[in-house]
Amino acid sequence: DVQLVESGGGSVQTGGSLRLSCAASGFTSSRYCMGWFRQAPGKEREVVAAINIPYSVTYYSDSAKGRFTISQNDAKTIVDLQMDSLTADDAGIYTCATALRGAWDNSRNYQYWGQGTQVTVS
Repeated sequence: DVQLVESGGGSVQTGGSLRLSCAASGFTSSRYCMGWFRQAPGKEREVVAAINIPYSVTYYSDSAKGRFTISQNDAKTIVDLQMDSLTADDAGIYTCATALRGAWDNSRNYQYWGQGTQVTVS
């Protein structure tokens, strides 16, 4: 049974930082990448960052580049998203997901999703 569990969300002041963590378990096949998505109220879910599982190559949205850092542990069971210089535009529900195929920026390639963790910026 595949499980993705997010943690680390909360409330932060503008300019502050948060570190989100996604613990993955139960996989029986190889994964292409792990992504972090954000969905604000009334807006569509969008990819924030992703990391290639086999090689740890990272990808970022334009808004995240330079401020966010995605990483994974050596065992490739945890994917973190370090978020710095947060603004109100960064607020929303952050969800991690796993893709079994290419195209990191296409949500349709992600098959498994966590429940999400709330990020509030004031």
